[in-house]
Amino acid sequence: MKKVLIIEDDPIVAHIYKTRLERESYEVEVATDGQDGVKQMNECTPDAVMLDLMLPRMNGVDVLKKIRARSEFHNTPVIVFTNAYVPTMINEAYQAGATQVFNKATLTPRQIIDALHTAIYSDNPDFTNSGAAPNPVGGTGDSQTAAGSKSSDTAPLTSKETEYQSEMVKTFNDSAPEILLSLRKMMSEFSKTTDEASKVEQLLNLYRKVHGLTGSAGLAGLHNISLLSSALEVLLKELYDKPKNVNASTLRTVASSIDFVFELFQKAPKANLLDRKPVEILVVDDEILSRRAVSYALEKAGLKASSVEDPQAALNLVAEKQFDLIFLDVQMPGIDGFELCTKIRAIPLNKATPVIFVTNLNDLKSRARSSLSGGNDFIAKPFMFIELSVKALTYVMRNRLAAAAGLVEPNRPTLAAA
Repeated sequence: MKKVLIIEDDPIVAHIYKTRLERESYEVEVATDGQDGVKQMNECTPDAVMLDLMLPRMNGVDVLKKIRARSEFHNTPVIVFTNAYVPTMINEAYQAGATQVFNKATLTPRQIIDALHTAIYSDNPDFTNSGAAPNPVGGTGDSQTAAGSKSSDTAPLTSKETEYQSEMVKTFNDSAPEILLSLRKMMSEFSKTTDEASKVEQLLNLYRKVHGLTGSAGLAGLHNISLLSSALEVLLKELYDKPKNVNASTLRTVASSIDFVFELFQKAPKANLLDRKPVEILVVDDEILSRRAVSYALEKAGLKASSVEDPQAALNLVAEKQFDLIFLDVQMPGIDGFELCTKIRAIPLNKATPVIFVTNLNDLKSRARSSLSGGNDFIAKPFMFIELSVKALTYVMRNRLAAAAGLVEPNRPTLAAA
């Protein structure tokens, strides 16, 4: 019997992997963190390793380097799953010796089994791969964008796989309400905490909760939830690593995204909300570096944007095309962002399109003007790229969910309550 070591800190996801592999007659051990994983490598000498790169404290790349540093593990297959919002980590994993790297948000059980079978039995002349070919994320220079990455695992499911998929959906549905409610509670407690050490520990706990949510939603095939939670996971990890970036803007982004994940769970849309039609985003800013920064952050989420520097040109565009989301700078010559937003709200095609202000202004008066002009939200300069990615995904998906349900209404500003 072949032995597999799973290095995964979330107990629900680890249990799902373990159960699935045991059904394929693998002997399975589980390590709950990187240090424990390195220790168990020496104790159980596995035939293959499944490793999550997004581990707290010691990340998976460091674990992989420690594994490959031992001569007896130079050729041990290591199947890695990671977050597509961190493409540098994907490349680092291949350079450190990963056998294959998969996007955790879109990873299917079939891909796991096929990858392990291929890695362990490929030298066996009697081995035939009867399932779909593994679909790993590419190596250096070939990493996939987050929202745009798709699985090619399209072959019909067997009755056994269909049954297991149903089990995973049930597992997710049983565990998600408690996880989501605890996330809301943890977020509320975090916003009231003043002790810095406590805030860092709470950020770690928030990150770990969302980390588990990403994996279990991905395995259950709930793409909308796994897509958004994987972006939120990276934002929380960066805030944990650099707590000085915690401010009113990032807190509002995290809280809003958690609330929307809850909404996605309750409404359970089956279709990928970003696949209905190409996402159209407009960025209006008179400064070229600011436009590039916003566009780059959107690209990290697999979203493309049109950008203009002239407010009048922006008005011409919104009169001709319906957008999913609009980013506006506030301080622009001629027509400022507040006035531009008011004019956009008078144009039927985009009267309900979410508008986010990107601004240095963060005083109460500016927030009030943002709301009165018809804006939905704002993000403070300088912003974290992943924060803007999370905020964009939240608003685009929320808008599309409402449109799919026929519930798109005139814009309802949310800033006054922020």
